[in-house]
Amino acid sequence: QVQLVESGGGLVQAGGSLRLSCAASGSIHSIDLMDWYRQVPGKQRELVAYITSGGSTVYADSVKGRFTVSRDNAKNTVYLQMNSLKPEDTAVYYCRLVAAGVGAYWGQGTQVTVSS
Repeated sequence: QVQLVESGGGLVQAGGSLRLSCAASGSIHSIDLMDWYRQVPGKQRELVAYITSGGSTVYADSVKGRFTVSRDNAKNTVYLQMNSLKPEDTAVYYCRLVAAGVGAYWGQGTQVTVSS
């Protein structure tokens, strides 16, 4: 069993920054990738960014140049540094871990609110 614990969400003014963390624990043998999604009420969950085991990254167009995803393999932790935040970034942010041959695991989500 794998557990993901997110932290770092909160309330910030537009233009501000937040750093989200997601720590994985449990029976982790091989992690293919870790990523961040976000969801607002009434809308589908959308991919924000992901990072592979080799360090390759991909970002949604809406966050390119503002968000940075990184990971600490020794700590099984993924981070999302969010700069120049906008009100439209307001959402619940979820991290996900994908393990080859096992499946995907989700965190409980952390609320990010950006005020204008």
